[in-house]
Amino acid sequence: FIEKELLAEKNPLYGRATGIYKMTAMDFYDAIKFFPDYSPEEKITVYSILGGTPHYLKQFDPNKSIEENVKKNILTKGAILYSETEFMLRQELRETQNYNAIIEAIALGNTRFNDICQKSLIEASSKVSVYLKNLIELGIVTREFPVAARVKERANVRNGLYKLTDNFFKFWYAFCNVNFSELETGDVDGVYKYRIHPALHQYASFVFEDVCIAYLRKLQKKAELPFRFQNIGRWWGKQTHRSDAGITTTETEVDIMAFDEQRENYILGECKFKNGGVSLADYKALKAKYTPDDPNSKLYYYLFSKTTFDSRLKQEAKNDRFIKLIGLNDIID
Repeated sequence: FIEKELLAEKNPLYGRATGIYKMTAMDFYDAIKFFPDYSPEEKITVYSILGGTPHYLKQFDPNKSIEENVKKNILTKGAILYSETEFMLRQELRETQNYNAIIEAIALGNTRFNDICQKSLIEASSKVSVYLKNLIELGIVTREFPVAARVKERANVRNGLYKLTDNFFKFWYAFCNVNFSELETGDVDGVYKYRIHPALHQYASFVFEDVCIAYLRKLQKKAELPFRFQNIGRWWGKQTHRSDAGITTTETEVDIMAFDEQRENYILGECKFKNGGVSLADYKALKAKYTPDDPNSKLYYYLFSKTTFDSRLKQEAKNDRFIKLIGLNDIID
């Protein structure tokens, strides 16, 4: 309303603002202050559910478990968060049925334009483009490119991956919207036990990558990185491997990539939100995923683990200053 009505070109306040501060969701480190007594793993899990919107965070009781909070404040009819996504969409958009179909398609892993068109069952791709554009303007969806992508790659609407930016929308459409009929009958315990609980850890692992990026941004502000990066994000694409057997090309993905303006220094990050920890084999696999065009580039490897690092990897990191091992307590503290 502020942008489209008060500050628009045809309105009296156009050009008269002395300062504009656009409020965005809080980052991970501010959001977890709502839950000071949660464990590090619980803090990441609750952030993956609620994101950084204060109104959502206030609904949870920090003295109750995540399970209790989800059941009472999200899954139960009459709770504020039970109808939040529908309320938001109806307030901002028409044709909410089509928007629901698109958001659900993305939440369930269909991130490419053609897949969204197919899964949402909206025949005209031009309509899907308009719907996606509106969702991006609302801050619900974003279009993600490999962090090293050039300007030309970003120009085509069919390039890149679409993802939900709001964690609560992501959680609702991944778990609740698809089980809405059961929730309407009051089967809160069943939906949590059979639908949410078995998949919640894997769901939180994707948000763990965002948390690790927030951690690296913190280190950059404190000048505690080996160089100052200009870009940071995910990278995916084709990588060429040369060996005695010949040349092979594979599709690969790096959880975190950061590089400086000259692309002379790189950080490559691997984020493991699993109970098994991180091994020396994980480090070697990360090394093989990406090779810069310039052979003289310096590569720093940051390995993030929810639990532990094996002894061989610890010894390797001790002898190599280009390897950094970061545990969950390092990130939270």
